[in-house]
Amino acid sequence: MGNSKWTKGSLEAEISKALTQWEKDFLGRGSVSVKTDILRDMVVVTLNGILTPAEYKLCETKEGLLSVKRIRSDLVESGREKLHQLIRDLTDEELVSFHTDISTRTGERIMIFRLASNLQKKLL
Repeated sequence: MGNSKWTKGSLEAEISKALTQWEKDFLGRGSVSVKTDILRDMVVVTLNGILTPAEYKLCETKEGLLSVKRIRSDLVESGREKLHQLIRDLTDEELVSFHTDISTRTGERIMIFRLASNLQKKLL
């Protein structure tokens, strides 16, 4: 696709849309809301409403909380290659690293994709 045809806002919206679709295709359901921010060489994605009512119930105990975190982490990990390809295709940038964590209190997941160069500067 190439990042030359994107504005920062339109690329952020497109990444949010693509990640929502990835969630639906890969995990079977999407989050309630997704917000993407391109900051220097990072693509920061915040996904809200990703936990099910049953997962919230499990999170009431420390053992259940750790179990939910581990299972959700393993699920994302198993779809990592497709996720990386999606970001590469949309940004035209090589990925340096990928970090993610979930808050079992708020039901929010943060994904951070580190890119090989400053995408924000290229989009200005």
